[in-house]
Amino acid sequence: MTPDRPATELLRGGYLADGGKADVRVGDGVVQAVGALTPLPGEPVVELDGRLLLPAFAEPHIHLDKAFTADRTVNRAGDLAGAMDGYSSVFADLRPGDIRARALSALRRFVAAGTTVVRCQTGCGPLSGVTAVEVLAALRDDVAGVVRLEVVAHAAVPDGGAAAHRALLRRAVDAGADLIGGNPCIEADPAQALATCFEVAAERGCGVDLHVDESTDPSVLTLPEVARHAREHEVPVTAAHCVSLGSLPAGRAREVAGQVAAAGVGVVALPSTNLYLQGRSGARRGVRGLTAIDVLRTAGVTVAAGSDNVQDPFNPMGRCDPLETASLLVTAGHQPVSVATAMVGPRARALLGLPPAGPVPGAVADLVALRADGPGDAVARAPTDRIVWRHGRVVARTEVAGEVAL
Repeated sequence: MTPDRPATELLRGGYLADGGKADVRVGDGVVQAVGALTPLPGEPVVELDGRLLLPAFAEPHIHLDKAFTADRTVNRAGDLAGAMDGYSSVFADLRPGDIRARALSALRRFVAAGTTVVRCQTGCGPLSGVTAVEVLAALRDDVAGVVRLEVVAHAAVPDGGAAAHRALLRRAVDAGADLIGGNPCIEADPAQALATCFEVAAERGCGVDLHVDESTDPSVLTLPEVARHAREHEVPVTAAHCVSLGSLPAGRAREVAGQVAAAGVGVVALPSTNLYLQGRSGARRGVRGLTAIDVLRTAGVTVAAGSDNVQDPFNPMGRCDPLETASLLVTAGHQPVSVATAMVGPRARALLGLPPAGPVPGAVADLVALRADGPGDAVARAPTDRIVWRHGRVVARTEVAGEVAL
């Protein structure tokens, strides 16, 4: 008779972010112990061989339905309006199978990179109704054993104003959307669009995740109104982009950040797409298209960072790798490596309302092991060699062999 196999696994010979060497025991989806550990009788062992062991990454903002469409259209102006015009020419012709295939391809890349949680902004509105939401909701269920996928209904206001907008958001939630979103500041009536999003979210008991102030123009400022609505409605609220906050005078920026913190609104910085689209013209040509990360963090706001767009008219680049985002946070956002990695890892999970993960006893066993000498080396090189665990189970493994004649 064979004894029962232990329900634990030992990850042996890894290094933590602080440089310390440690073994990690995982079981029942959580980290049970960290230190110099001896395998239990019959316990499986994964040899980390000196890999760097970090909390798995979380992607708080990505447009999976748009991914890999850069070769199908052109952003002639190179800015946000140009991207929207270019994408609208192909969006209506996209079929469910095509949307699913591209989204799944992006998810595979994210998981291979060490990402176990993805929140996707999914277009719905006059061009295609809620088709993309239906596709992503079905995909969410299919991939649930490997990656947690959350679907945001990124809704444009249709003809018919508030009533039609309200009906569209309800349809999107019925179609499977987890959260309500949109871009109120570019609508004909931003205040009404914002109010409708919160009204339906409160009615349906779901969170709100909005594109906010995607402009370097400091006169475009709806973030205080987002904070006001958040205080009045008992729903989780996330504000992405918030670019114009970075263009405000220091005192005004601190005032708005304080309002955001008091309302419990989380903010997602999106350096890759915003650096590409923003600051191309007008009086603020050349201004960095980033939100005021330091001001928000000092005020106590939970600030995370995401990819936003991957190889589409809004951003022709992108690798579905949070370490790419972290690198941009260091080089363009002037963040320390420790903060940059947290913004695509622990802080992203916190913004998404998830419990902590990582090589800490009691934490969720969502982990990524990389061939890197430390966090700085990992962010700088983004090594391909990675092992990824979700709830203590390996969900991706990429090993690379190289040879250089030097």
